Amino acid sequence: MPVGEVIVFPRGTPYTRAIATFKAQLLDTVDAHTSARLSTSGGGDARMDVLLRTASFLVVPLHLRGTAVGFIACTRGPDEAPFLPGDAEAVESLAARACVALDNARRYERERRTALAIRRSLLPATDQTFKGCRIAHGYLPAGQDNLIGGDWFDVLPRSEGRVSLIVGDAMGHGPESAVAMIQLRTAVRTLAGLDITPAELMRRLDALACDTPGASFATCMYAEWDAKRHICTFVGAGHPPPLIRDPGGRTRPITLASPGLPLGLGLGTYEPTVLHVPDPVLLLLYSDGLVESRHTDIDQGIARLATLLDTDGVDPDRTTGLDTLQSLCQRLLHGTSATNDGADDRTLLLTELVPANHMRRGRYGHAA
Repeated sequence: MPVGEVIVFPRGTPYTRAIATFKAQLLDTVDAHTSARLSTSGGGDARMDVLLRTASFLVVPLHLRGTAVGFIACTRGPDEAPFLPGDAEAVESLAARACVALDNARRYERERRTALAIRRSLLPATDQTFKGCRIAHGYLPAGQDNLIGGDWFDVLPRSEGRVSLIVGDAMGHGPESAVAMIQLRTAVRTLAGLDITPAELMRRLDALACDTPGASFATCMYAEWDAKRHICTFVGAGHPPPLIRDPGGRTRPITLASPGLPLGLGLGTYEPTVLHVPDPVLLLLYSDGLVESRHTDIDQGIARLATLLDTDGVDPDRTTGLDTLQSLCQRLLHGTSATNDGADDRTLLLTELVPANHMRRGRYGHAA
């Protein structure tokens, strides 16, 4: 039976009877339809002759929740003892286990397709172009079987050439966290379109999270880059601090005016931190999965990540290609594997901020 071949079984065959009645069919030989099909498709194969001389034939249906999904066909040659009712019961037990496995596989495949569709929808559009910054991103799900969790990131164009960058983390894993994450990400996109200040955006996001199931205690870091004014504004909501690599190659955490409380508590008073950026720098936003685990203090994890960006960073005195940034993202993701025990997602957004005066000199291009 070649994969993809369509086989039609007439009404009177044991296959059709088994599927229609949900009962095993026990015969002392193969039916006429099977015999004719085997003779036609045998092509001289000696094994077909053995099947045609079958002395005992058993067909057991496969069914899930009252729906037939297939059958198991068993044969014994003339030199073997014929099938007995006890053999039919044993095959029925095998069929029940096979159906559970098939059902689990189908459910997993549906969930996997859904998760992959969500992941693809969360990736910032790669065909967008932003003046004053190059952007690369990376994501690794927790464990080996999870395809999506509560982490998200986004890049949004703003008025007057500004660019908004955000990395967030809804608590937990699985569909519930993914739904909360999608709602928060959509809310940020909507609020960014209102052209409000970063602090006001975070306050409104906090209020919305209060009424969003699963969004309480979500964290995020929001950054708004203004290449014309050479400033980057940060607002945090209980999230690890951004890392910045200066032109001298040194990486440090950005000290925020206030770390802010997680979203969804309705108590947040979010204060902006404005950073003057006169020269090109690398900015790293990331989720706590890169720096925190059951065995490592988060401050130690942040210091380790900063060291990785120090030693593995790109040269700030030359144009940084997008491929270089993307490969650096992957090295940072996998370089933190010794710190991360695989219990949490790892997400990062790496950006090269290029002030407008450096773009005019022609030293830096722009792409995302």
